[in-house]
Amino acid sequence: MAKAKSTYFCQHCGYESPKWLGQCPSCKQWNAFVEEVVEKTGSKVPEWRSTSTPSTSRRSSKAAVINEIVYQDEQRVTTPDKEFNRVLGGGIVPGSLVLIGGEPGIGKSTLMLQLALSIPQVKTLYISGEESEQQIKMRAERLSQSSKANCYILTETSTQQIFKQIETVQPDIVVIDSIQTLHSSHIESAPGSVSQVRECTAELLRFAKETSTPVFIVGHITKDGSIAGPKVLEHMVDTVLQFEGDRNHVYRILRAVKNRFGSSSELGIYEMQGSGLREVSNPSEIMISQRDEPVSGVAIAAMLEGMRPLMIEVQALVSNSAFGTPQRTSTGFDTKRLSMLLAVLEKRFGFRLSAQDVFLNIAGGLRVEDPAIDLAVIAALISSQQDIPLPSQVTFAGEVGLSGEIRAVNRIEQRITEAEKLGFEGIFISKYNTKGLDAKKYDIAIRPLATLENLFSALFG
Repeated sequence: MAKAKSTYFCQHCGYESPKWLGQCPSCKQWNAFVEEVVEKTGSKVPEWRSTSTPSTSRRSSKAAVINEIVYQDEQRVTTPDKEFNRVLGGGIVPGSLVLIGGEPGIGKSTLMLQLALSIPQVKTLYISGEESEQQIKMRAERLSQSSKANCYILTETSTQQIFKQIETVQPDIVVIDSIQTLHSSHIESAPGSVSQVRECTAELLRFAKETSTPVFIVGHITKDGSIAGPKVLEHMVDTVLQFEGDRNHVYRILRAVKNRFGSSSELGIYEMQGSGLREVSNPSEIMISQRDEPVSGVAIAAMLEGMRPLMIEVQALVSNSAFGTPQRTSTGFDTKRLSMLLAVLEKRFGFRLSAQDVFLNIAGGLRVEDPAIDLAVIAALISSQQDIPLPSQVTFAGEVGLSGEIRAVNRIEQRITEAEKLGFEGIFISKYNTKGLDAKKYDIAIRPLATLENLFSALFG
């Protein structure tokens, strides 16, 4: 038996050191090293690697000239979930390793079980280290998809036993829930430690690449929202998906943080129901509230999330402060950017907002980072302060600069098309976006603006 060895690992990035260090040389974090007992073995051959593995499934180590390499489009596995296909870049790539992270109770296990139950003619193996078979069966009954005959359930945490079952079942897709519960006999540390997470992920990566079987891994997250475990875990996998949302809201967002097979700026929107997650094909309609009468402080913004245009509702409330220090509160929007826009309004245009409380909310629980929402935020703030409702059939798309100018935004044609599709009558954009724009082909009134002063004149006289 090999002699056990004590090694120190950084809990943030996975840096390995033979002795304890106060500061990690890699990520510069202090007091992040933890001692773990590891066992080095001469050669480890996983149980899933048998002599029957075709030699063509293994990569050649011979160097090749790039011009002589024959490129073939990968044959993706298309799922019935269109939102999931969008985020992955068109479907599941054979041999890919996908990591899915999210807060506890957000719906990661539900999403993965729906995936395992919904793909027809594909044998899936759902491996859970956190729930029993009866619990998974109860969730499947709730999802009304428990009749699939080629979905196998395994409750196991040892990677050696998992690979034996994989060799027996021969699945087309493997789901691991979750990576923090797995442990390998080659490492003596506890499950969930840096060395165990890295070793188990490395074994799953070798299995996925050598057998061309896609593997989905569910990962826990830390308090700051990052995926638990070493940062090298995100570098090892092919795709990193973040499942976001507020448990007080019914909508969930599946966002691609890293994707080697598609765009990393795509997202999918789901609605959490009693029967599981329902994909939302047209999120713009559910993000806009339906009102009988116009209300001040409400503006509609034409934004982009990845390649998808969305129409969202911006709500603002400006009131006199009852305390010495006015409040600045925003939900779904950067508070520092809100402070910058308020400073522009006060410095450049004379609006006295320094003695007033300002509250800003993005309806629907979304977190917005598109700068094109600036124009809608300004319109909602002034509408609330002046108590003048905005026209309900107009929308806004423009970035606001520090001098009060309205800057151009990217892909303005997609924003205009989405606003026209939803029945809006007018859209305020930057005049610098009109260069090369054929306004005659749209049935919506395009209102170009140069500065915020033009906006105030058009809306509030």
